[in-house]
Amino acid sequence: MSFDDLPLLGKTALVTGVSRRRGIGFATATELALLGANVLIHHFRPHDLDHPWGGDDLDAVRQGVADALAAGAVMGDHHADLRDAGAIEELLDAATALTGAIDILVCNQAMSGSDGTIFDMTADRLDAHWAANARASLLLTAGLARRLRDLLGGEDAGQARPGDRLGTLGPFVRPTGHVIWMTSGQGHGPMRGEVAYATSKAALAGITRTVAAELLEVGLVLNTINPGPVNTGYLDADSTDRDLSEFEKWLPTTPFGRVGRPDDPARLIGWLSTDAGSWVVGQVLTTDGGLSLG
Repeated sequence: MSFDDLPLLGKTALVTGVSRRRGIGFATATELALLGANVLIHHFRPHDLDHPWGGDDLDAVRQGVADALAAGAVMGDHHADLRDAGAIEELLDAATALTGAIDILVCNQAMSGSDGTIFDMTADRLDAHWAANARASLLLTAGLARRLRDLLGGEDAGQARPGDRLGTLGPFVRPTGHVIWMTSGQGHGPMRGEVAYATSKAALAGITRTVAAELLEVGLVLNTINPGPVNTGYLDADSTDRDLSEFEKWLPTTPFGRVGRPDDPARLIGWLSTDAGSWVVGQVLTTDGGLSLG
């Protein structure tokens, strides 16, 4: 295989939220593996057990990713509830132990369900979604950035004023790594009944440019993906908790007559993680087949 066939050969990716073969996390982990990467997958199956689609067979999930690996590439997995801030460094340690470095971080973990309208909203609901969806992504990114800064020989900002630059670590011939966050469609229209979820996802979209600017000081490239509506099982009649009658009327009116499949955003994430996508920095990118246009 040539570099063009396996542009991520020798790179190591950490992908969070990989617990179901129908999910975006699984599609992303397998896409990165197909591009040559070593992969550490994170999962938290108890979350899935609380939903109509239920939990998947984790052995089958592991095997699916392993089957996509290039010759010589390796994979591992790690179970953690990322609402626990203490689990963040343990996950980064597990990913680093795989090959000695983390080159790609995809923060795909998300808490869904247990939500409500503004009339139902409570502090506990807001806090739980913030912790899983936004705080965990920020802490994972911060942990990776600090490790890279230390590896490059940069100095801890210490008592410096917030916003002061690190100094002389760059310029970089190519990125030292890639970070991908996941947002949602809250910027394109209302998400009724998902106030806590939409709030946590909006936080990531809103802070993308600021964090991307800071990460460039250690050569990390950050982008955020809005995958649009992707059927991960919640739009199937046998595993949904919603009335699909209006959805079934609407679907034929869409540009391609379908919603997204998990491999749709996964392909974009794969490309952004290669050198070819390295000039795209600090963007919130929607990949939805034009669904948000109509």
